[in-house]
Amino acid sequence: MDEVIAQVAPKFLDIYQEIYGRRLTREDYWGKKIYQINGAMEIRDRLFEKGFFRDLQVMPGSQEGVRELMKDYDVYITTAAQEFRNCLEDKWDWLQEHFPFIHWKHYIFCGDKSVLGMDYMIDDHARNLASFTGKGLLFTASHNVEENRFTRLNNWTEVVEFFRKEKTAE
Repeated sequence: MDEVIAQVAPKFLDIYQEIYGRRLTREDYWGKKIYQINGAMEIRDRLFEKGFFRDLQVMPGSQEGVRELMKDYDVYITTAAQEFRNCLEDKWDWLQEHFPFIHWKHYIFCGDKSVLGMDYMIDDHARNLASFTGKGLLFTASHNVEENRFTRLNNWTEVVEFFRKEKTAE
């Protein structure tokens, strides 16, 4: 969910600016998470706050892309939501608002994605894909730009195109 259909980075950029009084450029954080910048680890603490995940921006093209995929695939939204206790309700409400066409029975809130048994998983973290038994697809985010073990998808246009090719190959 995070950094695939929901944009977390813009919120961290806003928080950084609020705390430190300057807006980071892409070059400042590209190759890592924003809170991994020297002296900015306190920003990560915001993940534990109620409401942090409720107002995230929708990833461009994700709503249309998911609708397109749902024509040929059973689509489930999975998110490692156990670490941040308050995010469960936030993420549920966010999905209901921005992806109301996905039935709640297709939400998977978990702690360890290695237990998932699906054919494909799109994720921004290589660690989640490394133990996944299906085909792992890495959605580009600032913290994974050096990763090269998985098929990379940079945006939702590429996601839809990948699955069109997969469907044609069947």
